[in-house]
Amino acid sequence: MATATRNLQRWTRWHAVAALVFASLGAIVVSSAFADIYEKAIKNEENSHILLVPLLVIWMIWVRTGRIRYCRPSWTILGPIIVLIGWLAWSYGYWHNRDSFFHAGAILIVLGCVVSVLGRHVLMRFLPAVLVLVFLIPVPTYVRQSIAVPMQQFTAKVSKSTMEICGVPVQMLGSSLTVNGQSVTIIEACNGMRMVFPLMLVGYAFSFGMPLRQWVRLLILILSPVAAVVCNVVRILITILLLAFGPPKVGEVFHDVAGWGMVAFAFLLLLGVVRLLRWAMIPVTRYTLVAQ
Repeated sequence: MATATRNLQRWTRWHAVAALVFASLGAIVVSSAFADIYEKAIKNEENSHILLVPLLVIWMIWVRTGRIRYCRPSWTILGPIIVLIGWLAWSYGYWHNRDSFFHAGAILIVLGCVVSVLGRHVLMRFLPAVLVLVFLIPVPTYVRQSIAVPMQQFTAKVSKSTMEICGVPVQMLGSSLTVNGQSVTIIEACNGMRMVFPLMLVGYAFSFGMPLRQWVRLLILILSPVAAVVCNVVRILITILLLAFGPPKVGEVFHDVAGWGMVAFAFLLLLGVVRLLRWAMIPVTRYTLVAQ
């Protein structure tokens, strides 16, 4: 306890000011990369989850503020090494038109500037909040398409099978379903990709924002994309039925509105899994909370 108190007394506001100044300088140098990330997040809905990252990083740091007392502010060579790696990645991405390296390098440069001031202890204690920065990197088009096409076919097949089980006649051609004479094509906006990454991001923040056991965190991370796919199938089924048997405008509005709504619903499913484990008297936290 005495050591923790001494470490806490060594921290001053100048450490925060210096970290902010160095991070700002690094961000200014690679501002073109961050501007490109922001533009992709705003203009491309497939990367809209990027807008959640800063908020979740701040929240994950906030819930870990108590750990700062166990960190010792000290200069470390690790910071400049991270800056160097980031600069090499940023330069390579810039000159060879590799967006992933271009964006990742910019993030590493700013991170290295912060670590250079605050030290490696802060990096290790707040590692989960640092790792979430990976979600700032826009998903490359070829990666997204390689996942999107199988998901389109899977969503169409599951939707067809579900409606047949419910007694609704449906015809399928490729990723297009025809119900009651109304044809609906499962395109990239419908295949669930827009739900998978936001839910993985929120699930990660939830699992590492609470004192959960490691196996519970792993379970939530594994179930996050599964819950997103399941909820997306439900969204598509309702949309198809509304388009086929109701006013088409209602189906279109539901499809657009239900996207983020299903992300919230899928997240509630993950919360339900944790509550179910607690109900079954399975320990999910590292320690027993007073409220339990």
